[in-house]
Amino acid sequence: MKNFTDLGLAETVLKAVEAEGYTTPTPIQAQVIPAMLEGRDVLGTAQTGTGKTAAFVLPLLNRLADDHQRPPPKSCGTLILAPTRELAAQIADSVRAYGKYGRQSVAVVVGGVKPGPQIKAMARGVDILVATPGRLMDHMQGGAIRLDQTTTVILDEADQMLDLGFMPAIRKIMSKVPSKRQTALLSATMPKPIRALANDFLNNPVEVAVATVAKPIELIDQRVMLVDRSAKRRILIDIVGASDVERAIVFTRTKRGADKVQRSLADAGLSAAAIHGNKSQNQRTKTLDAFKNGNVTILVATDIAARGIDVENISHVINFELPNIPESYVHRIGRTARAGKSGVAVSLCDGAEREYLRDIEKLVGYKISSTGNGGAGDEPEPRRGGGGRNGSRNGNGNGNRQPRDGAAKNARPGNRPARRSKHKAKPAAQGAREEARPGNEGDSDGLARMLGQKPGGNRPSGKPGGPRRSSRKRSQGGGSEARQSA
Repeated sequence: MKNFTDLGLAETVLKAVEAEGYTTPTPIQAQVIPAMLEGRDVLGTAQTGTGKTAAFVLPLLNRLADDHQRPPPKSCGTLILAPTRELAAQIADSVRAYGKYGRQSVAVVVGGVKPGPQIKAMARGVDILVATPGRLMDHMQGGAIRLDQTTTVILDEADQMLDLGFMPAIRKIMSKVPSKRQTALLSATMPKPIRALANDFLNNPVEVAVATVAKPIELIDQRVMLVDRSAKRRILIDIVGASDVERAIVFTRTKRGADKVQRSLADAGLSAAAIHGNKSQNQRTKTLDAFKNGNVTILVATDIAARGIDVENISHVINFELPNIPESYVHRIGRTARAGKSGVAVSLCDGAEREYLRDIEKLVGYKISSTGNGGAGDEPEPRRGGGGRNGSRNGNGNGNRQPRDGAAKNARPGNRPARRSKHKAKPAAQGAREEARPGNEGDSDGLARMLGQKPGGNRPSGKPGGPRRSSRKRSQGGGSEARQSA
């Protein structure tokens, strides 16, 4: 198919597509749109920046143009689930842009903002609801949202939505949707274990794989610099300070690391801002807006930005630290070279990250061009939370490396016992949340309920609400800090 007019879309949809400057569908759009128009379930994979959002938004709007019946109060006709607030907002913007000549209603339900306006928006019912899982579950449990009238469910970035961190919430949500429905799952990567889980929600799906799964788009110039860990910040400043860098995203593995890198860049006189799950939603929105309009030219981010940012003219992506989940590399560098443009992806790899580099090269299927020979003396860093798909690459369940040779974790030279810390140890759950996996940064409070924790706190919930404490003790809790990452 050479043009959108060949896909059988309604005039109002075609008019909006033309107004956005598009005439020819991408390969993923040319295959997904007809399948969804036929009412089929879809499992679609395609490289980042190839128009997956429009591939599912356009047929949804076409259906509403043909037969628009407003859903009952508190319900939605279509539910679109996204892993982060930024991606949810971006999808909603696409719905409004492509639906500008229609009469559909859309609502966004995400964490980090007051629930009142969301409850009000859902009171009359909406055609399309875009949501993150945790806040959606909150509203469902409170009776503000019902899914018994939902006929279509879309899981965007499906591999992350079906990962273990989100899976309990996704299963609960899908159990409330009628079994007779249309379901579409789309992503740039689809690991085999996640692909197997997808079968739990799909019925005889049309499978669309436009390119080799997990292969970055060819327009990205990928480079690896083998460096000493101690030299990374200096080298990063040299890279992003060059004249050919118009707009760049710098990725780190942790939230604390993102803040440190941002301060280093600012101290060097560069325009940089950080975005991650410990920032309030207002801070995240302001930072992203400043990046989009050019007031900030360097965005330092955790993987929360790897799937939730579609900003034009990002010339460079720099991996200050390589991701410990290889699929995240594909999503990170996919922020550049979008909509047919070219881009550059530079990864700074120290000696302790060579294993991550080998995993990435195994995933993409080729060796990435590298320069330098630094990092030989770098020792592996202890890692907190989020080592891999189950929270660890080494199997200890919390992302921290185990002491070598069976040594005690706090052992000191000689036979003297380790000193006791004057500071109270943080509860295990709270410590894990500080460096939580990026996949859960978008909406943690609702997921805490799913996994047996009280939102914003660390108490297990054996019974509803868990064992009660005195009001005095509760007032001393540190829940507000944890809630900031919701």
